[in-house]
Amino acid sequence: MATLKHLGSKNADYGAAEQYLLFEHDEFTMKPVLDENGRLIPREDYRLSTLNCGGEDFAVACMRANLRYEKNQRREDVKSHHYIISFDPRDGPDNGLTVDRAQELGEQFCKEHFPGHQALVCTHPDGHNHSGNIHVHIVINSLRIEEVPFLPYMDRPADTKAGCKHRCTDAAMRYFKSEVMEMCHREGLYQIDLLNGSKNRVTDREYWAQKKGQAALDKQNAPMIAGGITPRQTKFETNKEQLRQTIRAALSAATSFEDFSSLLLREGVTVKESRGRLSYLTPDRTKPITARKLGDDFDRAAVLAVLEQNAARAAEQTATVPEYPRNIRERLQGKKAVQTTPEKDGIQRMVDRAAKRAEGKGAGYDCWAAVHNLKQMAATVAAYGQYGYSPEELDAALVSANADLQDSTAKLKALDAAIREKKELQTQVLAYAKTKPARDGLKAQKTEKARSAYRERHESDFIIADAATRYFRAHGVSKLPSHKALQAEIEQLTAEKNAHYNEYREKKARVKELHTVKSNLSQILQGEKDREKKHEHER
Repeated sequence: MATLKHLGSKNADYGAAEQYLLFEHDEFTMKPVLDENGRLIPREDYRLSTLNCGGEDFAVACMRANLRYEKNQRREDVKSHHYIISFDPRDGPDNGLTVDRAQELGEQFCKEHFPGHQALVCTHPDGHNHSGNIHVHIVINSLRIEEVPFLPYMDRPADTKAGCKHRCTDAAMRYFKSEVMEMCHREGLYQIDLLNGSKNRVTDREYWAQKKGQAALDKQNAPMIAGGITPRQTKFETNKEQLRQTIRAALSAATSFEDFSSLLLREGVTVKESRGRLSYLTPDRTKPITARKLGDDFDRAAVLAVLEQNAARAAEQTATVPEYPRNIRERLQGKKAVQTTPEKDGIQRMVDRAAKRAEGKGAGYDCWAAVHNLKQMAATVAAYGQYGYSPEELDAALVSANADLQDSTAKLKALDAAIREKKELQTQVLAYAKTKPARDGLKAQKTEKARSAYRERHESDFIIADAATRYFRAHGVSKLPSHKALQAEIEQLTAEKNAHYNEYREKKARVKELHTVKSNLSQILQGEKDREKKHEHER
């Protein structure tokens, strides 16, 4: 799943951003890694390009623009913005995402959403934790050097003018996240809902605290492990993670909010409710931690929902049952973790060994193909049992799966059309709103001659306004909605599309599995017929 992260920098050295992208850096200190001769170590693989720099170096172009507009001269000014789009590690092997394609997507995203800004776009094939996730860095000068159209995330006229600065507001981040989701849907990549929060909200600071704490703990345990002693603690947990576990343990046992509060109080945690929101105060803190900082699982609505389920379950029980560990209890209750993306298909097509031998494949390949076919034969027979033990039942399952896939495809296409329609309307509304000063100026003209001269001076604005008016008339729009309301509708549709998108991938994988099973069964049966003919011929 692709994620989007933003960092603002007050560092006046624009070359430091480029240095970070090109050379190895320590993941904890963020300082450059040097070789034995004290020289920087280049990264093994990356793609780098610049935008709107006029053929100059990124740092030189940014400093020249800052001097021209007399901006970014103070220490407290945000000099640059750093956006990181991280793709799912599975997108490479499963969906064919390459570093070059990710670089193209990053450049396209930068051109569409940060026009008029000098930018660096750099793609790395792997993360610092070696998870294999391709990610794109987009570094832009906070200063805008060209006048740009009014984009959906902008909320004031200065956001479009040259010489003004980029602002990363909450509305802008929601817009960027929805566009990242749309990009992944369009490219057929794995994606989760970035607009509706997460069950466990781990901030960048907590993530690095966990990494550094784990490194320190490993260093502390190393002498003990070398001496054959098993350490008491091998996994480091942050204070927030410990609090999450404490809250979950209390939730699993409580049936009312009073029980929940008392169970937490036994662990030294005080739960407070203010303005419909929960916060948790631990013994080592003077300021409580809000549920929003822990995750969606810990807010008031989620807590009350779990308590209500626990109370209903307790009322249905007629006899005392032994208490099982949580993982066993969830298995007995039939609870499964929510999957946002389908698991990788485990059944593959069998190899036609005779055809491959005819192509000139050697004995080594034939030996591998024999083992591969045996494995896929076993997997095929196991899957065949899920859909029935006759060709008719398998065909019926395939027809049903294809029908479900077509329904899911139709839903996706309908949502796609709705999103395109809303975005087109939003574009026209923004274009029409930008011409408001010119239209108001026309009303202020007293004579027909003055109005004619005024229209000639602002001809481009009136052409845009007339085109937007024709669009509104053709689509029956009598009252213009606000661009913020339209953006909220687009985000809602995008989130809904994301849910159907994952459902569509699951159904597509099921159809693919059924086709593979059918193909493998056909090959197995053909092999049986060939062997029977061979035996008859030998007799």
